[in-house]
Amino acid sequence: MVAATKNKEKTDKEKKLTFLEHLQEIRRRLVYCVIALIVTVAISFIFTDRIIHFLISQATGVDIIFTQPTEMFGVWFKVCLYSALVMALPVFVSQIVMFIRPALTRKERFYLYTLMPAVLLCFLSGAAFAWYVFLPHALDFLLNFGKGIGVIPRINIGDLISFEVQIVFWMGVVFELPMVTFFLSKIGILNHRWLAKQWKWAFIGSFIIGAVITPTPDPINQTIVSVPIFLLYLLGIVTAWLGRRGKKSPA
Repeated sequence: MVAATKNKEKTDKEKKLTFLEHLQEIRRRLVYCVIALIVTVAISFIFTDRIIHFLISQATGVDIIFTQPTEMFGVWFKVCLYSALVMALPVFVSQIVMFIRPALTRKERFYLYTLMPAVLLCFLSGAAFAWYVFLPHALDFLLNFGKGIGVIPRINIGDLISFEVQIVFWMGVVFELPMVTFFLSKIGILNHRWLAKQWKWAFIGSFIIGAVITPTPDPINQTIVSVPIFLLYLLGIVTAWLGRRGKKSPA
C-alpha cells in the first residue's frame, strides 16, 4: 500500500514536471516569435512607403484620399504591422512545428515537413492569382461603374487597402483546398470516391463562395473566382486519392 502510494506520488510529480516543462517550452517559443516580429517590424518600417505605393498601384486613374487627420498614420502603421507579420510567418510556423515535433511519429514528421512548403506555395499562388488576375478586373469594374452618369471616383486609402488585403488573403486560403483534402485523406476522414460523387454540389458551392468573396455583382468577375475554386476541388480529389493510395478503404 505504501509502495503504491509512493509510485502514485512519483507519477504525479513526473506529470507535473512534464507540464511545467511544456509551459517553459511554450514561453521559449513565444520569445522567439516576439524577437522575430520585432526584427521584421524594423525591416518593414523601412519599406512601408514602397509597400503602400505598391498596394495603391492597382487603382489607376482614381484619386486616393484620406478624410481624417489620423487616418493616414493608422493606415501606414497597419501596413507596417501586417507586412511584418507576413515576413515573420515562417518563423511562427517553424516554432509551432518545433513545439509539436516531439509528439509526432517519424512518418508524421515526414508528412509535416513535406506539406509545409506546399502549404506556403498554395497560399502564395492564391494571393498571386487574386492580385494579378482578379483585382485588376474587379477594381476596373467597381471604380468605373459610375462614370457613365458623371460620378467621379475618389476612394479612401484605408478602404482600398482593406479591400485588397481581404481579397488576397481569402483567395490564398481557398487555394489551400488541395492540401486540406490530402491531409484529411491521410488521417482517414475523407475519401476521394465520396468527393468525386459530390462534384455537382461542389460546382454550385464554388459559385456561392465566389459570390461571397467577390464584391462585384457582375458575373464575369464572379466566374473568374468561381472556376478556379471548382478546379481546386477537382485537384483536391486527386490529392485525396494520393493521400489514400496504398491504404485499404472501406467499400
